[in-house]
Amino acid sequence: MTKKIGVLALQGAVTEHLQALTKLGVTATVVKVPVDLDDLDGLIIPGGESTAIGRLIREQHLEEPLRQFYASGKAIFGTCAGLILCSTDSSHAPDELRLGFIDIAVERNGFGRQVDSFEILLPFEGMAEPVEAVFIRAPYIRSVGNGVRVLASIDGKIVAAENDQILVTAFHPELTDDLSVFEYFLKKIS
Repeated sequence: MTKKIGVLALQGAVTEHLQALTKLGVTATVVKVPVDLDDLDGLIIPGGESTAIGRLIREQHLEEPLRQFYASGKAIFGTCAGLILCSTDSSHAPDELRLGFIDIAVERNGFGRQVDSFEILLPFEGMAEPVEAVFIRAPYIRSVGNGVRVLASIDGKIVAAENDQILVTAFHPELTDDLSVFEYFLKKIS
């Protein structure tokens, strides 16, 4: 049976995520309103601007439906801004949305501004070959809580982590032809 994965389509690199999923033979669909979460096997919260995406989640009345989706045990993948939104970290602005899906503390724009963007071949736990990783105004994970496994780091800065249900990356796997991180995420879906 083909897996059906939604991509939160409020802002950010939505099309690129949909294309990557389609290349893997997955049914990919956009999520803009709560009913779009029905019948999904998993969800991707893409990169973009975390404050803007959080505001749009609230405007579209998606906050509680996303929490229910998580509570149902379904797999979620947060990339870049999605990592920030999935975190428990509320150390920045108190009114910014954090969904609290994975126990991590985050440093926003941890690698610098747009001009500091870079690409790297990144060793990734559980994969034989390094993954192509594109970092654009990327956050990094300062620390992880119980039940969170570190999957990749650069110079001591954690850039990928997971728990049983959630995968987060500080980089943009959708901006390369390397689909291995998407394949890794799909393994979380039973």
